[in-house]
Amino acid sequence: MYHVNHVIAWIAVFAVGMITSAGLAQHQHGDEAPSIPGEGVPPVMCPVMGEPANLALSVATEDGPVFFCCKDCMPKFKAEPQKYTEGVAEQRRALAGRPKIQVTCPVSGEPVDTKVAIDHEGAKVHFCCKDCIDKFKAAPDKYKVALANGFTYQTRCPVTDETIDPKAFTTLANGAKVYFCCKGCEKKLFADAAKYAPKLAAQGVNFDPKALSQAPSKEPPAHDHEGHDHKPGHDH
Repeated sequence: MYHVNHVIAWIAVFAVGMITSAGLAQHQHGDEAPSIPGEGVPPVMCPVMGEPANLALSVATEDGPVFFCCKDCMPKFKAEPQKYTEGVAEQRRALAGRPKIQVTCPVSGEPVDTKVAIDHEGAKVHFCCKDCIDKFKAAPDKYKVALANGFTYQTRCPVTDETIDPKAFTTLANGAKVYFCCKGCEKKLFADAAKYAPKLAAQGVNFDPKALSQAPSKEPPAHDHEGHDHKPGHDH
């Protein structure tokens, strides 16, 4: 079956070739925006169909998310995960060289605060609030699976090309999330989905522009965290 998402994926091949690291924007805190995969980076393939995977469609596992080319592959994987062991291993090898950003707290499951983090096993782990740090330190193995599944490979805002803010996202009707550098970019995405869909596809995140045109769902935060704010003079 030939999916609309596969067409967008081929558009991404062209889009990636047009974007270079020299043109990367910087995040509001001065951090270099993570680069998107370019030439020479192994393709991420669906372990079920062997076709390009959509990094917006995944199933959580103990070792991290597994990505698929379409929704139809997800129940097949869940029914017989051992059947696709080799395909999953190949996918993880391809993903190992790709930039990713932690977006959810391993303790609460809420969006992380990028200013709240600790060093753990040679890497930074972010949390939604300081209260979660002590819980994590007390039993890190308890939150190992949640941490492994708390990342996104969509590291760049489709509107500005800046680094995403884990708190700035919208959830589509299919449950997939699209991240932005700030909430102000959400309206622009939905106003002109066809314009920004290729920028998402260049990061392996594929959507039918018609799906992106759907009204964004509202997700009130459980905690009242400080919102994202750009430097004065920032213009989208």
